[in-house]
Amino acid sequence: MDWFGRAKIAFTHSPSPLTLQRRDGSVTDLLKVCEATTPSCQLNPLLFNGDVQTMWTAVKDHGPPIYYRRKIFNADHKTYTGTFSVDFAVDPHQDVDESLPPRTAFFSEEQFANIGSQDSRPMLVVLHGLSGGSHEVYLRHAIAPLVMDGDDWEVCVVNARGCANSKVTSGVLFNARATWDVRQVINWARVTFPNRPLFGVGFSLGANILTNYVGEEGANCPLKAAIAVGNPFDLEIANKALQRTALGRLYSRVMGSNMKRLINTHKDAVLKHTNLDFDKIQTVTYLHEFDREVQTVTWGYPTENAYYRDASSSDAVLAIRIPFLAISALDDPIAVREAIPFQEFTQNPYTVLLTTSLGGHLSWFEMGGGRWHARPICSFLKHMATEINLDSISPNINGNQTQTQFKTDFNPMRRKLQILSD
Repeated sequence: MDWFGRAKIAFTHSPSPLTLQRRDGSVTDLLKVCEATTPSCQLNPLLFNGDVQTMWTAVKDHGPPIYYRRKIFNADHKTYTGTFSVDFAVDPHQDVDESLPPRTAFFSEEQFANIGSQDSRPMLVVLHGLSGGSHEVYLRHAIAPLVMDGDDWEVCVVNARGCANSKVTSGVLFNARATWDVRQVINWARVTFPNRPLFGVGFSLGANILTNYVGEEGANCPLKAAIAVGNPFDLEIANKALQRTALGRLYSRVMGSNMKRLINTHKDAVLKHTNLDFDKIQTVTYLHEFDREVQTVTWGYPTENAYYRDASSSDAVLAIRIPFLAISALDDPIAVREAIPFQEFTQNPYTVLLTTSLGGHLSWFEMGGGRWHARPICSFLKHMATEINLDSISPNINGNQTQTQFKTDFNPMRRKLQILSD
């Protein structure tokens, strides 16, 4: 046990971390930036392990009062049709819409028509965890220092389809590889705010989606840097870990119930737009059972394990070509230690893995109710936005290359090893 809530911090990284140029012309590297922006991790000693930390999230916590305005986006992909919602952090307002999460209202047409700007304020795009939304406490703790303390940041949260009181308007539901909506928002932001440096942060399932997105984009990624918090990385390993213990099955039951409740909320749309067996979904108890009845049917995976293997983001780490920080707690009972791709982080100079010995799943509760993860997230983002010459970062540096006996090509985003012919 770590002494009196004092968590140990460790960094896993390439032997030659990405070189970064400061705005004053001096040189540093990604590891040094991560180390300098990571504070000591002193957690509540009464919440002495990952299970207690994680369970404490059920205790009522109002969290920072972040206000939002929502815009419904029409998907621009010819296959992934429908709509999704994006919540933008704004100044406090009184016209809260009771049909939306707390402190949230829709943009008027006029307000959104005038949202474009030539300013150079840094902008953060956020992805939440499973069945969550912009209202989640862990998320609001993380962005509050950027939007409430006078810092010059813009923040928006991409809500997964059907989450956060958004509607389901097509047969396209979200999954752990659903990178299309965040891609559309980031491309839209690059056009609408051409001078803003864009950053990304994802939590839990959203961290897995963000990692996949950044890997898919590779050297063409529009983001200047990204952070993945509590990423399960290897979903098959994480799922098996949940089924192995009584507490794991409890977490899986809670998550399965949350997902079933989400489907029930959108019953009419599900019956209209999908071929899902609604009655069979009502028999679901655990998360993997939900994925068996929903994800495999929706996307054509033969089993939920095939879905987990395909949607996992562990290999995507190898394809990342922007500064990337992952934050994980080694005692996380949901995004478990065994699923963290430690070796992959040592092979990619663009990536650094920050681990804490305590913290649970998206918890990291400090004395007084604060959440430690907010501090390294905001410190890293602020440092990158204000101290680093972002235009000097090259996306073309290769990771550590292994000499192979045969002529082969491993593409991490193809997730298959291909033997090349001469």
